[in-house]
Amino acid sequence: MFGRKRSAEELSVEELERLLLLKKREERAQRLRRLASEGRVVQPVEPTVAPAPAPVQPAQPQPQEPAKPETRSPRRLDMKRIREQLLLAVEILALVGLLVILAGTFLNLQELNRDVVEASGSNRPTPTATALIEVRVLPGGHEPPVPGREPVPAQYQHLVSPEVAVPIPTPGPEQPTRIVIPAINVDARVVEGDGWEQLKKGAGHHIGSANPGERGNCVISAHNDIYGEIFRDLHKLELEDEIIVYAGSQPYRYKVVAKRIIEPTQVEVMDPTPDPILTLITCYPYRIDTHRIVVIAALVQ
Repeated sequence: MFGRKRSAEELSVEELERLLLLKKREERAQRLRRLASEGRVVQPVEPTVAPAPAPVQPAQPQPQEPAKPETRSPRRLDMKRIREQLLLAVEILALVGLLVILAGTFLNLQELNRDVVEASGSNRPTPTATALIEVRVLPGGHEPPVPGREPVPAQYQHLVSPEVAVPIPTPGPEQPTRIVIPAINVDARVVEGDGWEQLKKGAGHHIGSANPGERGNCVISAHNDIYGEIFRDLHKLELEDEIIVYAGSQPYRYKVVAKRIIEPTQVEVMDPTPDPILTLITCYPYRIDTHRIVVIAALVQ
């Protein structure tokens, strides 16, 4: 069944061009046949109809090949692995060395604390001394005194001789025997004297300074990193913190009013005062001990 014949207006440009080309070829073929019949051409040439041009297809995007991973030479990989293993070995050795140092420090502190416990258990009767000992360096030093080496005061030289037993005076009824600082969990014995041997046994009351509750300056010292570390956290005290000093069974309450960091030679902090105050002294900073920290407290009336 034949389709409906379309008009020229309904044809596209490509179809019109194709029809025009076919018409020209048909006219040319007719002309050649006429010439052949007249003997003017040897052999007629059959017209060949050119095939219709194929519709243009849109270009399809070419799939991209995945990028090949960069290959590294085996020698470079081996060197990198060796370097990483060496760095790991160095870190492990450094960690082991640090643990050894910490373990040695811990054992030394344990031995010193055992000495304090043994010394605290000995209650040998000793004579009572009331003479004021003048010093040029604040008590509580970290290193033991060595004969002939400054800054050991001359009046302390006889105390460091191994042939002389150091007497520790027996506290009188009005002298301090115990100190309690609730804010830093301190509850320690107080002995008379603040020399090297005395501070092995607890906190030391400076001989010649005021007694608890008396008008004047009551000076008490202790170590911060050896022999019990009694004043380890003295720097943590704040204003208005309470300090209780016992003379036998009698408590005397003080409130912190000042805190200072000074040189070991600033002995004026132990000078007598017109008002009843308490002065606590220890080395600072912890395990360096180049200075002294001083806490001053006023008696609560």
